Amino acid sequence: MKAGKCLVTGGAGYIGSVVTDRLLAAGHRVTVLDDLSTGHRDAVPEGAHFVEGRVQEVARWLDGSFDAVLHFAASSQVGESVARPEKYWRNNVGGSLELLDAMRGAGVRTLVFSSTAATYGEPAVVPITEDAPTAPTNPYGAGKLAVDQMIGAECAAHGLGAVSLRYFNVAGAYGRYGERHAPETHLIPLVLQVALGEREAIAVNGADYPTPDGTCVRDYLHVADLAEAHLLALEAARPGEHLVCNLGNGNGFSVREVIETARKVTGHPIPETAAARRPGDPAVLVASAERARRLLGWQPARGDLAGIIADAWEFARDRRRR
Repeated sequence: MKAGKCLVTGGAGYIGSVVTDRLLAAGHRVTVLDDLSTGHRDAVPEGAHFVEGRVQEVARWLDGSFDAVLHFAASSQVGESVARPEKYWRNNVGGSLELLDAMRGAGVRTLVFSSTAATYGEPAVVPITEDAPTAPTNPYGAGKLAVDQMIGAECAAHGLGAVSLRYFNVAGAYGRYGERHAPETHLIPLVLQVALGEREAIAVNGADYPTPDGTCVRDYLHVADLAEAHLLALEAARPGEHLVCNLGNGNGFSVREVIETARKVTGHPIPETAAARRPGDPAVLVASAERARRLLGWQPARGDLAGIIADAWEFARDRRRR
């Protein structure tokens, strides 16, 4: 898509802020819509127009002057989705339906959606391709799958051009943009909190999974590589078509491998403690991103786990110094 006007929902969050920065650098005009329930006002890049509001009310701001929407706004904690599924149906599914209605009403016909590998559940085969059965094991993944299905129907019935990007584990930092969740649930920033002395030890949630060292295995993708895929997805969106692409490096690292790598990167011992499994956590999630490479022309350039952790560590230390 040539440089145009984009709405980024959830653009004050971790991933949305990096994508917004890259959109601006590519010459796009960007409006960020975020209710700041989990995002941060100071994470919105300079040059973006900011609107504080909920995606459920997006019709107040979306009009025909926009060329595309990139949709990140969502609740995203797997454990919380098991305990409070109604929140995830209301925010993620209900909010996305309101967005599709508003886009149709305004005549905005290009969408890039932040989907997730959690749509696949416990995969029978890894690496996971887009043709794998979708059987989510938690309401977070189920809700994202429902939105993918809504988008597919919208494309078929009303000519929307959309790309759903199913992320695996996003990590790292890009300059001043990094992970700042409260509460934090992602492994790498939690491990780095231990290295910073903000947490006594890292809890290893389950050591009896059917994996080489008994801990969960995940595919870690640098947030800057992820952002690049979104710009390519804007180019690839075609009216009436819904393209679904996995985004990952194709390499899996266990919880214990991540902790050990963080020890080397930070130079800190990072004690660990045993904890129960988190509800709804699959044992292994590793991507096949061949479709994204072939159809989007995407090639991740930052697949080294130590490099991903080093970028996150620099961001975490910088935040600590402020």
